[in-house]
Amino acid sequence: MTAPSMTRERTTEPARTAPPARPRRTLTRAQFEERFFGVLRWIVIAFLAAITIVPFYYMLMLSVKPIDALLLDPGNLWVSAKDFTLATYESVLKPTSEGGQGFLGMLLNSALVAVATVLLTLAAAVPGAYAVSRLKFFGNRHVSALFLAVYLFPATLLAVPLFVMFAKMGLSGSLVGLAVVYIAQTVPVSIYMLKNYFVTIPFSIEEAAAIDGASRLQTVRRIILPLALPTLMATGLYVFMIAWNEFLFALLFLAADPDKWTVSLGLQQLANGIEVSKTVLMAGSVVLTIPVVLLFFAAERLLTEGLTSGADKG
Repeated sequence: MTAPSMTRERTTEPARTAPPARPRRTLTRAQFEERFFGVLRWIVIAFLAAITIVPFYYMLMLSVKPIDALLLDPGNLWVSAKDFTLATYESVLKPTSEGGQGFLGMLLNSALVAVATVLLTLAAAVPGAYAVSRLKFFGNRHVSALFLAVYLFPATLLAVPLFVMFAKMGLSGSLVGLAVVYIAQTVPVSIYMLKNYFVTIPFSIEEAAAIDGASRLQTVRRIILPLALPTLMATGLYVFMIAWNEFLFALLFLAADPDKWTVSLGLQQLANGIEVSKTVLMAGSVVLTIPVVLLFFAAERLLTEGLTSGADKG
């Protein structure tokens, strides 16, 4: 007899199966465009920042260098402590009677002309833009095109007739005459800019003010102008830059009287000077640029704030 064979029960384990392959995640067209344009946006921003900041930075570095350091290494983008100097700015701002370039007086002349141009332009453009955007009259649709048609004529074509006319009026060679010429240039585009904004203000706000007994003038002063403050600021800055940087009419009207030169005219005369070093020229360029940059930073909040949000509630 044979002993019964002992059988071991073998426990069968289930076969391990590989996990199912995850499907490859494919980007939709919208996701691809969002990522692509997101990256492209930062590339464009970096490129624009570089071509804007690098030249200004190089100009600023040149303005605080002595001329001998510039001649030894003109491509150097850094100024050492031993080479740093503000003598160029002192030379630029010092009056001509003391051997300087007299830019301090030119800055004052430019500021007076630019501020007067902004105030008078807005005083004329606000009622004009409101009339075009709200009032109904013959040719209303073509007025904006006529305003912009002024810019079809080159400034050189208008320079001689304006100079002759202002000379007969006794305004040639004066800052007042120069400001009036600038107003003639800036009012059309200011009306166009303000009109496009006034159209977006709901008319129901003015109707509510009229029901409360406000006149049209009171409505403009108390409602329209506060709502349009960002656009007024943007338009004012645009007009300020035109008046601050303009050269042709400043040369035509003020060339005979150096005491009334604006800073753009003074900078051009500085560039033409044979005995003027490039470091002094760069210092004058910085002096011309800084006021506009500071003005933009000071007005940044009003330029980006939308005061009309929530104004019209049912």
